[in-house]
Amino acid sequence: MVNPLRSIFDLLAARKTSGMAGTSAYRAKLAQEHARYKDMADVNALPPIFHYWSHTYLRPMVEEFDVRHPDEWFANHLHESAVRTGTDRPRFISIGAGNCDTEVRVAKLLRQKGLDGFVIECLDLNTHMLARGRELAKAEGVQSNVGFVEGDFNRWRADGRYDGVMASQSLHHVMALEDLFDEVRRALHPTGMFVISDIIGRNGHMRWPEALDDVQRFWQEMPTEYRYNRLLSRHEETYENWDCSDEGFEGIRAQDILPTLLERFEFYKFIGFANVIDPFIDRAFGHNFNADAEWDRAFIDRIHQLDEAGFADGRLKPTHMFAALTLSEPPQRQYSRGLSPEACVRTA
Repeated sequence: MVNPLRSIFDLLAARKTSGMAGTSAYRAKLAQEHARYKDMADVNALPPIFHYWSHTYLRPMVEEFDVRHPDEWFANHLHESAVRTGTDRPRFISIGAGNCDTEVRVAKLLRQKGLDGFVIECLDLNTHMLARGRELAKAEGVQSNVGFVEGDFNRWRADGRYDGVMASQSLHHVMALEDLFDEVRRALHPTGMFVISDIIGRNGHMRWPEALDDVQRFWQEMPTEYRYNRLLSRHEETYENWDCSDEGFEGIRAQDILPTLLERFEFYKFIGFANVIDPFIDRAFGHNFNADAEWDRAFIDRIHQLDEAGFADGRLKPTHMFAALTLSEPPQRQYSRGLSPEACVRTA
């Protein structure tokens, strides 16, 4: 059962964690983060049912922006940033690059677009992940276009100007969002872009009460074997709305990302999507579904349709986004399905 005071706790936790860097609690979380990702070679492995949902519903949304794959979201907008800044040798940085696999693919796409002499600096605090990134960049032949910077994005200070900044599924690990976004503002070229793909739902990837009611209702429709949590090796007769940020930084201030960006940047392009669907297609429970089975697909279809109806009437708010942001008024604004970032903020 949801604690009715949880929304108050969320707000207090956000204020507390924003100033937590440097404390013993922060150092403990840092150690947990290092240990968790030290040997994780693939942080993006998702079940087939996710790909059914994303190809059926998410792909048409991004295709409206002339994008066929999430990597193109970054490549297209970084390329546009380079054109807008007019720099001969564009310099980009990726915040929280992890294994740098996205950055390597983006570098290859930028080359295909004819961009040369650029570098994407991969910033991450995990030495092991950056080492895997170096090996991958060399293997894919883009070592001259991908650099590596070991550092904590909660304390990052840029040593120069960047023509574009990207963040792929990393901001929901950031505690010092205000400091990081202020530094991006300081370092970003006046006509460059901040390009993002991230999670913007409740802290710790919990469900907000209005969404949790829907999750529990759909949960009871599932076969009992579908309620097995493969990540935690436990059966959940009812969905357990647990806080992923209790250990490490997973979703530590996810709900603050969107409003904090709105205070500091202009949204050029924005796609807000998914909510109730999340636990049914994630790595914990999504592998229980058969992506080729008629019942499974119809079940996922119904949940997606509920999400979209909830966004339309304002009852639900998206928990994920693609965004391209600028420092000043953009040339135009493009919002998927008419959902503005302001309308997608869910306050605690």
